[in-house]
Amino acid sequence: MYKTFMSEFLNTEIKFLTGVGSKRAELLQNELNIFTFEDLLWYFPYRYVDRSKFYKIDELTSEIPYVQVKGRFIKFETIGENRARRLIAYFSDGSGVIELVFFQGIKWMKESLKINTEYIIFGKPSFFNGKINIIHPEIEELAKQEKKPGSALQPLYNTTEKLKNSFLNSRGMSKLLSNLILLIKAPISETLPEYLTANYKLLSLHESLINIHFPASVEILQSARYRLKFEELFFVQLKIQIQKKFRTEKQQGHIIEKKDSYNMQFWKNRPFDYTGAQIRVLKEIRKNMISGKQMSRLLQGDVGSGKTLVAIVSMLMVIDNGFQACLMVPTEILAIQHYNTITKYLQPFGLNVKLLTGSTKKKNRTILSEELENGTLNILIGTHAIIEDNVKFSNLGLAIIDEQHRFGVAQRKKIWDKNVIPPHILVMTATPIPRTLQMTVYGDLDVSVIDELPPGRQNICTKHYTDALRLRVFGEIKNEIKKGRQIYIVYPLIKESEKFDYKFLEDGVESILRAFPPPEYSMVVVHGKQKNENKEESMRQFVAGKADILIATTVIEVGVDVPNATMMIIESAERFGLSQLHQLRGRVGRGGEKSTCILMTAENISSEAKIRMQTMCESNDGFHIAEVDLQLRGPGDIEGTHQSGLPTEFKIANLAKDGQLIQFVKTIAEEILDKDLALEKPENILLIKKLKSMKKDDEHWENIG
Repeated sequence: MYKTFMSEFLNTEIKFLTGVGSKRAELLQNELNIFTFEDLLWYFPYRYVDRSKFYKIDELTSEIPYVQVKGRFIKFETIGENRARRLIAYFSDGSGVIELVFFQGIKWMKESLKINTEYIIFGKPSFFNGKINIIHPEIEELAKQEKKPGSALQPLYNTTEKLKNSFLNSRGMSKLLSNLILLIKAPISETLPEYLTANYKLLSLHESLINIHFPASVEILQSARYRLKFEELFFVQLKIQIQKKFRTEKQQGHIIEKKDSYNMQFWKNRPFDYTGAQIRVLKEIRKNMISGKQMSRLLQGDVGSGKTLVAIVSMLMVIDNGFQACLMVPTEILAIQHYNTITKYLQPFGLNVKLLTGSTKKKNRTILSEELENGTLNILIGTHAIIEDNVKFSNLGLAIIDEQHRFGVAQRKKIWDKNVIPPHILVMTATPIPRTLQMTVYGDLDVSVIDELPPGRQNICTKHYTDALRLRVFGEIKNEIKKGRQIYIVYPLIKESEKFDYKFLEDGVESILRAFPPPEYSMVVVHGKQKNENKEESMRQFVAGKADILIATTVIEVGVDVPNATMMIIESAERFGLSQLHQLRGRVGRGGEKSTCILMTAENISSEAKIRMQTMCESNDGFHIAEVDLQLRGPGDIEGTHQSGLPTEFKIANLAKDGQLIQFVKTIAEEILDKDLALEKPENILLIKKLKSMKKDDEHWENIG
């Protein structure tokens, strides 16, 4: 009976909680997605302040971050007029007197606060006019504070400006939680089976939820946090492993047998030797595609590691078996680059390879569609245009998605739907993925890593210069051009911005023309606002070596391959994340010559930006850079996580810090499913119930990542 009651209680609309009402309920819904009592209960503090220590007023300094004092008000004084009006409350604990300053709620304060009643004040001390004061401290009667649930550990909650304007700051949120918890008269229903809570000595869900908000002690807070992290990560892993087992054990796929007609020809005429890592990855792909089960594999390879070669050989595997292949990329520049590379390598074999982008003319589209449907088109390379409804394949055997984090769930699902039997899927990324994200965001995919650069590739020398050293940079550019080399200069913006004081391309073009005047030097420009034919012409000139300098925005971030380009200048580098800086740097060093990347920043940059610059200068290892990026930005800001079907922000777990726990719960989930894949055993009823309550991912994509 109480379980039904608790279920109804937790599903109660938030407006019915004391202290909320209709207006605040609307704000909580819009700002924090809190609609019910349960939503509020699962809105966890981000930090705690130890309220067990009381200071004496004569001990206070402005260096102490937060203080708590027990005492009495002895006098109130209102000074100033209009906006400068403020209330000074004089507070004494016997050791001294401190001024408490209020700019808002003055009338309410004067009417509510009593002289000679014991209060506890809590706030951040500051130094003004030779005196220590506290602006807008928290104030609570000592007698009332002693009745509150929990302990001296005060929870702090994230809120928004709109909520703060309705007095729902951290303290206001804490008050709502206190009101809610006082209403809970029965245990909150458990979500984990007893064999899990007993085996791993987990606190009950009821105790965890109470103590995460108002912990009875530091020790019980640690137990509550561990239990809630365990639950959050465990159910994510359980869901992922079910999806993976469904794909690997149930999902039918095309059988790609080992027929080596085109593959053998390509091997004999290979443009360069395969690395050991490429051979290993190709064996993993071959093993997948010969199994009769649908392949969903993530291929990671640092910039310049040779993913394109793996893609070509994988496409030849399916073509040898009478199937078609497609390669989808996020930009037209990258599509053209891939098309030129692949047609160059496959030209001797007489294969039909076509390019499809938004710029493809109607006449060419008609021919292309006919060839796709009658099976005479072997390989289609293109942008989002590939997933349009009128693009129909005869027998698509393999779909490769390059820089897959640029595509949304719905777009990727459309490739899955191009065949009755889904094609094999190979998703490629040059953005190395931290291990914790591999186990969560990409946890249901098989993972291959090309961890070896082709012979002759050298590490790129990276330098960090400020604007004061610009003339030195110009000198280094001229030295490279004298050697017959080419230069990239990348800007974060095309036009000047009112919001950001960053370098912009239009101004850069003028300054570069002054420093490198024609005809002695030649320059081309590429950015996203140009017409496609202008972009293509500029790229053609640069690739052909007819331009010394390419000035661009980040449209050249991926796929552009000019071995003669040996220097990359990134303007306002503090504007970019580590992943993007690493991608941009990867445009140079693609030949055998020593290459340099120069990161240009303003003189004064944030401490986080300094860490990014230092990391880039110290390391060429994309996996190390990805780990630093995850630590700095958190998983919710890493490209791709918001498209994964997993929460971009966990409520309590932290993918950057909880790697060991992720691995632990992954192992537990695998063991459970090995014994009971359908979760049909009585002891797993709670697991099924919880999984059903979790949001369903987009149909189909849950099976292909």
